[in-house]
Amino acid sequence: MVSQQELETSASLQKFISDEGLLVSPEEELRRTNHISKLKEILMTWIRRVAFQRRLPRNQINNASATILAYGSYGLDIYNADSNVDAVCVAPCFASLAEDFLIVLYNILAGRPEVSGIHCVKDASVPFLRFTFDGILIDLNFAKLQVTVVPEDVDVSDPSSIKDIDETSWKSFSGVRVNNSILHIVPDVKEFKELLHCVKFWARRRGVYSDLSGLFGGIHLAVLAAFVCIKNPNVSLVKLMSIFFETFAFWPWPEPVFVEDGATPSPPPLPPGTRGLMPIQLPGSLNEYCHSNMTTSTFNKIRSEFRRGYRHTQDPFKPQFDWANLFEPFSYTKSYLRFIKICLSTSNKVELGTWVHWVKSRFHSLLVKLEEMHALCDPNPTEYIDESIQSPNIVFYWGLVPGRGDNLNLSTATNEFMRTLGIGYPNNHPGCLTLTLVQASQLPKILQHANDDIKAQLRSSNFNHQHEMIPVYSTHSPSYLVGYLATNTT
Repeated sequence: MVSQQELETSASLQKFISDEGLLVSPEEELRRTNHISKLKEILMTWIRRVAFQRRLPRNQINNASATILAYGSYGLDIYNADSNVDAVCVAPCFASLAEDFLIVLYNILAGRPEVSGIHCVKDASVPFLRFTFDGILIDLNFAKLQVTVVPEDVDVSDPSSIKDIDETSWKSFSGVRVNNSILHIVPDVKEFKELLHCVKFWARRRGVYSDLSGLFGGIHLAVLAAFVCIKNPNVSLVKLMSIFFETFAFWPWPEPVFVEDGATPSPPPLPPGTRGLMPIQLPGSLNEYCHSNMTTSTFNKIRSEFRRGYRHTQDPFKPQFDWANLFEPFSYTKSYLRFIKICLSTSNKVELGTWVHWVKSRFHSLLVKLEEMHALCDPNPTEYIDESIQSPNIVFYWGLVPGRGDNLNLSTATNEFMRTLGIGYPNNHPGCLTLTLVQASQLPKILQHANDDIKAQLRSSNFNHQHEMIPVYSTHSPSYLVGYLATNTT
């Protein structure tokens, strides 16, 4: 039985979250729904063009269909106005990733007035298209089923729906399967969503939310929140918050967090080569764990924040309790005396977005190299700009843990990291990267954030119609021009 005091304290937490502007307005919900519907219409036009190019019978061309399945925060309905949308383009068997998705659909989207900043991210484990659709950043993966007509409400958690699919499609469906599994096994979906809202806000405020920086991604927090909800049904939100921090502040890592879904009787073995500092099993997958870039530095950071969260939520019913203390933004300048300044720059804005994305996706190797040099870092994921530098730039400040890395030779780390960055870089000339040690007292009095306008410029700079475009012809009909491949595609 939930007490009146618990209900009141839970209500105060919900009000705090609402006052922070984290809940999406009905207008924003409708806007996103309309945009997804419009994107589905574009996909229908695209897949019928592909069917025509394949010279399928007229009735199959008319009936050809594709759809979109959202996952991640949008798929779980845990998002705010600034959140991006992770989705899968589900196509029929006659569509191809390399030609029809990455070229034909790319060109269709690039020609749409509501689309900007479109580019291919080919170096990911699953290639995807990234673009801004009327102000909403979308990451779109590709998967295909062994059918010629894709139902709009296709259930990829049903084994019969995904029978005989290829490995790329299996990976692309992973996020959708996890979302479906979580929503199916949590005892109270509403309580789960409320808990995850709070946990994600805490992670952002405390600087532990950035998968590329070796910290948590959305999937990690979703599974941890689901684990707590499953183990503690019929519990108030305030109690779930307390249990969440108590559970993981004292979790015996690297013991895996295993969410029982009825299909897997025990935690699967960690695959060879898995980074197992904080292993978290993917629900709905027999042998898969959440991908992680975690290192010793970031593990220590997360664990210390779990323990701080536990201290702040031990007694949420005391009179002087204030939720603002739990969600207080982490102060890097008060916590560290020295920082590693990572400055990424290019000769023009067109190249900066590609360079920043490329470097961020390889931050793990830099963290590992610094740890080999006995330097433990707290990688602040916030992006800044240095106004004293004329070239377009993005700057990161990583806190150095006191007593570690006193004799740090950053030139060695820079050279080795640049060699790593040069492997496979899509453009002929990588951007510039500098690592410098700065004292907290040397930081600008007001660090200028790379705000939404600057980030929008970075996204849009990844595609430039003035770059050379290479015509690509169909492998099925060599005289048929399917589209153009941009030379700056990554």
